[in-house]
Amino acid sequence: MRFVNESNRKWWTLGAVAFGLFMIMLDNTIVTVALPTMKRDLRLGISELEWIVTAYTLTFAAFILIGGKLADLLGRRLMFNVGLAIFTLSSLACGLADHAGSLVDVRAVKVLIGARAVQGVGAAIMIPSTLSIVTTAFPPRQRGTAIGVWAGTAGMALAIGPLLGGILTQQLSWHWIFFVNIPVGVLAMVVSRIVIPESRDTSHEQSLDLPGLLTSGASLFALTYALIEGNGKGWTSPLIVGLFVLAGVTMIAFVLLELYQRLPMLELPLFRIGNFVGSILVALLVSLAMFGVFFFMSLYVQNILGYSPTRAGASFLPMTVLVIFVAPFAGRFSDRLGSRWLMASGMALVGISLYLFSRVGLHTTYSGLLPAMIIGGIGMPMAMSPTTAAAMATVPADKAGVGSAVLNSFRQIGGSLGIALLGAIMASRSSNVANAAQASYEMTVRKAAAQGIHLPQPTAEQKLAIAHKAFVEGLHSALQVSAVIAFGAVLVAAVLVRKRHHEHAEDTQLAAESA
Repeated sequence: MRFVNESNRKWWTLGAVAFGLFMIMLDNTIVTVALPTMKRDLRLGISELEWIVTAYTLTFAAFILIGGKLADLLGRRLMFNVGLAIFTLSSLACGLADHAGSLVDVRAVKVLIGARAVQGVGAAIMIPSTLSIVTTAFPPRQRGTAIGVWAGTAGMALAIGPLLGGILTQQLSWHWIFFVNIPVGVLAMVVSRIVIPESRDTSHEQSLDLPGLLTSGASLFALTYALIEGNGKGWTSPLIVGLFVLAGVTMIAFVLLELYQRLPMLELPLFRIGNFVGSILVALLVSLAMFGVFFFMSLYVQNILGYSPTRAGASFLPMTVLVIFVAPFAGRFSDRLGSRWLMASGMALVGISLYLFSRVGLHTTYSGLLPAMIIGGIGMPMAMSPTTAAAMATVPADKAGVGSAVLNSFRQIGGSLGIALLGAIMASRSSNVANAAQASYEMTVRKAAAQGIHLPQPTAEQKLAIAHKAFVEGLHSALQVSAVIAFGAVLVAAVLVRKRHHEHAEDTQLAAESA
């Protein structure tokens, strides 16, 4: 590309990667504001809503390690484009899902959930390439800044998703939250072919680890399914108990396979490096804590506070603006100061934000939500950018694809399990509150009957009030658990992330070679 100066090519590369990354990460949260509308149009239950979100994050997490291997083996630019193509086509299928009756003989919701799962596969193939392309394009002294832009783009997409989803849902229809990906995806593929140089791992023999893929995928799916469906099917039912056992057994099998595979999907020697372990655990915990916020707070502001989809999306704007502003600075400071205390401070702010969110009520005003939005908008990028920089600084350049895949796998696992776990907590608590209210009313009816008084059945308004109270009580419990998880991540960052990046970059290379 002649009009791109070679000295500036890395910045063009970063721009192209960020463009595709934005679209992929947007789909983590753009769906959340549209959920109440989709629930009404497709007549969905809460568990089906959870599956629409987690089908994407689950396959994203399950396939991302293979995506990293493919990027290193076949070429990072190639897999970036393959992932974009899969993602773009599956977005079209998602948008057409409620017309499924005229296309295929299955229910619309199954088509939608299936297409979301395929979207996750496309994202899993593409995401490792984005970070490994950035890592190989920039020298160590600029890598933290570039990764800060990468993380800021991801954070901005996550934060702006609710607003864009609300506007598209209210002004057009929920289908457009998927259709909008199509022109963006096509443009990203064209630009990437022009400005991104091809690169791959040529250090030694490469191969795909299919047994590792099957066992890790089975474990994640079994655990997520059990968490989402446990409240409805019964936590002690044979199916749910069996799924928890299956999740544990297949995860043990995965670890054993990776220990003894000649060319494993997950390179376990990376887990001997404290900075890498600390970084990926923080990435998992921040996703575990925060993904549920976008999901459940979107339902809260629309179903409880009565916000329109656009207003619901706009309510996240303070967080959006702060994520966009803070992330690049956090990446830059991580180059100069190291990541440890930036990560710990960021997670502390996230924990405070989640605690404030857990104080919402039936009549909370927007001014009551604003402090949590502001604190969370500062804390999230303070944790995310340095976490990514610290993790990737420990990985040799020729293993950037796998390192990126491990990091993002943990992030997506956190997101999947966060929605499933917090959904289970919320469903259990809400059910208990609703049952207690029902039992109290029945006791009142019996006492009145004993005195010859006949009480009428609860009105629709009274039933709705009980349902709203149960939802809010369940939300309190879920967000309090999220806050505890975030504060736990503060300890993980403080204890495990020890060194500054440039002090150990060479040591990491030697450690990886000797492992």
